[in-house]
Amino acid sequence: RIENRGNHLCSVVYGSLPPETRSRQATMFNDETSDFDVLVASDAIGMGLNLNISRIIFSTLKKFDGVETRNLTVSEIKQIAGKAGRFKSKFPVGEVTCLDADDIPLLHSSLGSPSPIIEQAGLFPNFDLLLMYSHVRPSYGLHQILQHFAENSKLSEKYFISDCEQLLKVAAVIDELPLSLNDKYLFTVSPVDMDDDISSQGLTQFAQSYCKSRCVRLKEIFTPGTLKVPKSHKALKELESIHKVLDLYVWLSFHLEDSFPDRELAASQKAICSMIIEEFLGRDGLQKPNLKNLRRSPLKSLAG
Repeated sequence: RIENRGNHLCSVVYGSLPPETRSRQATMFNDETSDFDVLVASDAIGMGLNLNISRIIFSTLKKFDGVETRNLTVSEIKQIAGKAGRFKSKFPVGEVTCLDADDIPLLHSSLGSPSPIIEQAGLFPNFDLLLMYSHVRPSYGLHQILQHFAENSKLSEKYFISDCEQLLKVAAVIDELPLSLNDKYLFTVSPVDMDDDISSQGLTQFAQSYCKSRCVRLKEIFTPGTLKVPKSHKALKELESIHKVLDLYVWLSFHLEDSFPDRELAASQKAICSMIIEEFLGRDGLQKPNLKNLRRSPLKSLAG
């Protein structure tokens, strides 16, 4: 809608975009010689991007956190609002406002409040600790070990056990395979999105292939040269998921180098995937699509 008015070109940043794409979108926005003078972003704007922003306009001060729709916290509002204005930049002083006037009181109160004091730090057991725990519970799989460790650990008041919900989801799948505890742990801590059907399917297929032959070729799950510019937001979401699978293969290749030998191929396809996503963003309106109701296709159908 912003671009349709004819006065501005928009860069776009949201969480499921590949990191490389987010970075290049930010670079286009920062480039004073480019025509991209508006950045449309989700709260992913706070993910380590260096931005030269004069003014931030919140479209809303609410977000869905995976469980419920809630107000942004003081820390979240400050993190995003703090992107406006940058020392020794073209915009040393920033401005922040909201589209909805009803949100202004919450914005004012949040910016005027002290940042919450961090009183606890999250901890999570490394493999050595879980291995020791497994000696006490030799009949337990990794999922049970993780669950019991988290439930029964006793920490000082300065620490807490970090949320391991995602790890438990992975461990429940990986536990079905005849792998060593070390291999199970490695797959469990890999960068997989278990809420993404294609990403989780990719992990399962990689783990199954590794279990069978200890050598996982990328072509078993993905056919190079088949990536195309998406024609819909649904196809865009599928392409973002494929990027996650390629990124997962690259990660596994660094940890199991002999068993995942196609790192260079996966990295090159990942780069192509990122560029194709950018081409779609350049062709299409840059509003973030409504991804909530999109149905994901199996990776096999995308790779064929």
